[in-house]
Amino acid sequence: MDLTQEDWVSQYEADDNAVILDVRTENECNEGIIANSINIDIYEGQGFIQKIEDLDKSKNYYVYCRSGARSAKACEVMESLGFDNAYNLQGGILGWSGDIVSP
Repeated sequence: MDLTQEDWVSQYEADDNAVILDVRTENECNEGIIANSINIDIYEGQGFIQKIEDLDKSKNYYVYCRSGARSAKACEVMESLGFDNAYNLQGGILGWSGDIVSP
């Protein structure tokens, strides 16, 4: 499910069961991340699938990438693996107006 930044942030902040997932590359993450996010690079292919399958399916995942395209794909993959709640940040970190921290 695609969410605007405003909806993504307000839903995340009200969610006691939330995890922020960054699906960018390590080099992209080195330029800055959204605080408290975990990184699983979608370009890892099968490695990405295996790491996603190890995640707790009872959590709610707030997913982002650089522009929103890879994170949308990641949400589709997560849903196909049985995750009920994966939320894509429209516009990705490029459109992010909140804080960005060093990894």
